[in-house]
Amino acid sequence: MTRVDVFADIVCPFTHVGLRRLSEARHARAVDLSLHVHAWPLEWINGAPLGPELLVREIDALRASVAPDLFSGFDPALFPLTSIPAFGLVAAGYEVDDAIGAALSMALRDALFEQGEDISRDDILWEIGRRFDIDAPDLAAAEAAVRHDWDLGKMREVLGSPHFFVGDRGWFCPSLDIHHGDGRFEVMIAGDTMRDFYAAALE
Repeated sequence: MTRVDVFADIVCPFTHVGLRRLSEARHARAVDLSLHVHAWPLEWINGAPLGPELLVREIDALRASVAPDLFSGFDPALFPLTSIPAFGLVAAGYEVDDAIGAALSMALRDALFEQGEDISRDDILWEIGRRFDIDAPDLAAAEAAVRHDWDLGKMREVLGSPHFFVGDRGWFCPSLDIHHGDGRFEVMIAGDTMRDFYAAALE
């Protein structure tokens, strides 16, 4: 079984697209894949939480070009102030097994981007965790898990969110070609890079 490691923030819309397309491709090809999504805490890396205004611009660009089917429920008014507790819930899932951790990672992104939920709220995390019989850890344990992933990502020279790895090979945001300037984003499918990544991950 091929293992894919991903370093990403839960609030990163480019990761949401990348994980969804990878999931669709693996099911279409009937490939058994081990997916481990690690925390890459942009709020720590940047020294401040991401603002919903930036995500709105990124999501608008994605919906206009490569993902018109996604982000239907995103509500910037309910944008989470932090991803750390959600990262902790994912880490608790991975302590059980990779399948539960990956499913939790996808479910949290779906809650944020498709259902318009604030995934920093304790009740939302409890409800999502309950589906998988996973309890969210306390904040100290969540922060420790995030710190571990962040340190691992720095060792692996992660460039940003999302950064995918298959073995020793890495691809930063392999599905998308992103250009931005003057506050605007242009996004296209990165065909050659995506094919190279999928060949390593799914063949």
